[in-house]
Amino acid sequence: MSEKNILVLARRDHAEAMRVAAGLTIFGHRVGLVFMDRPVEESAENAANAELLEMCDIVPQTTVATMADELKLLDPTALAAVMDGADLVLSL
Repeated sequence: MSEKNILVLARRDHAEAMRVAAGLTIFGHRVGLVFMDRPVEESAENAANAELLEMCDIVPQTTVATMADELKLLDPTALAAVMDGADLVLSL
């Protein structure tokens, strides 16, 4: 299997998107993650998933302005460029 550049859009279920993104790295893929729609909830599950992302060297980005202090904020043009550069985009 050849390496793919995969982008996971965390729209409806942030926790599941984090798990999926981390899991995709097992197959040697380059994986990006963009949080969308709303800020990520502070919970034990999301904290554990954030640690998992860190272990997998996934640095999330966001389109949520209130998260700009923590993550790189993507405007619509930057989001389109990230999506265009991906071999596969998953929306969760």
